[in-house]
Amino acid sequence: MKIEQITKSTIEMQMARKVILNILYTNGLINENMSEMLKPFDLSTEQYNVLRILRGQKSCPANMCVIQERMITKNSNTTRLIDKLLLKDLVTRNVCPNNRRKIEVSITQKGLEILEQLDPKLIEHENFFAQNLTSNELSLLNELLEKIRTKN
Repeated sequence: MKIEQITKSTIEMQMARKVILNILYTNGLINENMSEMLKPFDLSTEQYNVLRILRGQKSCPANMCVIQERMITKNSNTTRLIDKLLLKDLVTRNVCPNNRRKIEVSITQKGLEILEQLDPKLIEHENFFAQNLTSNELSLLNELLEKIRTKN
């Protein structure tokens, strides 16, 4: 469905505006679908992102700065996210032995098990949104989105 139909716009839109609206609308759809997938696990997309970052550390703890810089959604309150994950026993938080001002966060076994259950669901989620595109189109879309993010 065209973005003009979705927004019920009757005026001609500039191409740049159409692109931005299409990206925002598609992002909303993807996030809604992902939120529904995560709901049975009582996780937000941001909490899920933190767990994936910590799993990627391969048993090494990460400090709050590392987590924040790797987050997809940069405006997330990382401390609040970690606090919620702590309450669910999905992460641990400790003071760094070498630098007492630094807090180190690690994923727990329970957190790893939840990610293991979610991995096939995430693959299904990604494939659902990619199913109408060929490999070449997916590659081109990736390149174009990266190009949009590149600052001159």
